[in-house]
Amino acid sequence: MTKALEHLLDILKLEKIDANIYRGFTPETRNRRVFGGQVFAQAMRAAQDTVDIERLVHSQHAYFLRPGDPSIPILYEVDAIRDGGSFTTRRVVASQRGKAIFNTEISFQILEEGLCHQTKMPACQGPEGLEDDYHRWTKIREQLDPQAKKRASKNRPSLRPILMRSVDPIDYIEPSPRKPEQLVWIKAAGELPADADTNLHYAILAYASDFSLMSTSLMPHAVSIMNPKLQPASLDHCIWFHDSFRADEWLLYHMDSQRSSRARGLSRGTFYSQDGRLVASTIQEGLMRLHKD
Repeated sequence: MTKALEHLLDILKLEKIDANIYRGFTPETRNRRVFGGQVFAQAMRAAQDTVDIERLVHSQHAYFLRPGDPSIPILYEVDAIRDGGSFTTRRVVASQRGKAIFNTEISFQILEEGLCHQTKMPACQGPEGLEDDYHRWTKIREQLDPQAKKRASKNRPSLRPILMRSVDPIDYIEPSPRKPEQLVWIKAAGELPADADTNLHYAILAYASDFSLMSTSLMPHAVSIMNPKLQPASLDHCIWFHDSFRADEWLLYHMDSQRSSRARGLSRGTFYSQDGRLVASTIQEGLMRLHKD
């Protein structure tokens, strides 16, 4: 297991400070704001701690309200809305300095058998032989001027806890219009403990689901996430879990965007295991405001 993955597991271990109140921390970072996937996953972990382990998350719907400050802890308050016969609902509000920065509702379900169908996994090259996205990103940064390097660091959290290998990488320096679709292989950067429960695998995938998704909406417009005129931000994020998986085994992340308008872009993603099972889906709307000056 890499040090970066160990740090991710550490931030997913929240401190319980009172009934239904948890405290989360952000690792040292050069970014001015907390990575959205971190808050999303930490809120999930807080809610999971209040629910019987046999009930698993099947969906999470969240809104990002204010930028998170990485220099101070985040408080997560869980509201136990309902415990039903087969479904459990929790609401979580994350706050800093007395103001909400994020809220989410999470639904849990006992495992049930039922009707089953899915879309087919896209055909593409496997992860073996593809360049690691973090290595490519590091080489790109070395080609930039100092100001652009600073923007690159701010707009791209470290990929090291999560291995990512793009099938057809985006050109961030000289982008050209492309179909809004990406295929990226992802997995945790190391083997997870043998006793890691399903909840942890879900939380790690929830964390990873915030990578690259919004950039899909930018592809038809030949706008890079590093464009100094671009003001990007996650507005909301949802995830649904359909089947079992391991976060430390390769998953194909298929992303596309059907619409962008009014300075917002809508992107969706599906995760497939290597044996072709569609195990999770996600949707995100992001702010993609282009300033004239």
